Amino acid sequence: MAAGETYKVDNMSRLSTSQCTKVFIQRDFSEGTAVRFQNKFPQELEGKIDRATLERTLNTINEIYAEAEALSSRTYCESCFACLTAYLAYLCMDTYYEKCLKRVARYIDEQNKTVYVPHGLMIVDPVERGLRVLEICVLNEPQHR
Repeated sequence: MAAGETYKVDNMSRLSTSQCTKVFIQRDFSEGTAVRFQNKFPQELEGKIDRATLERTLNTINEIYAEAEALSSRTYCESCFACLTAYLAYLCMDTYYEKCLKRVARYIDEQNKTVYVPHGLMIVDPVERGLRVLEICVLNEPQHR
């Protein structure tokens, strides 16, 4: 991808998300309060993106969030170290959860550039919506009011 195309995608994410039709995929609370998004295909995306592509993206995002919230020896040691340093360690390092959030952001950015923007869609990082919904902007249609 050329430098000009990357700039174009970056500008789209900043400028046109307020001027597009928005499709929301809600959180799935059927298995508890862990961050997980429903795997239902929204009717508004019919004919715009393949169901399998969206499902693969949602599954990957859900897997990364599940990994972020899983208890492990790593998170246990990280918490103990933070406690021992009066939580000053968090000024110098990212938590494992924060690293996973950054991984989701990178994955969404990569998916937008390679899959979704060429189809006239753009996924917004769920962190920008307080992890409440996964927002997909339809870039090629005017907003319905």
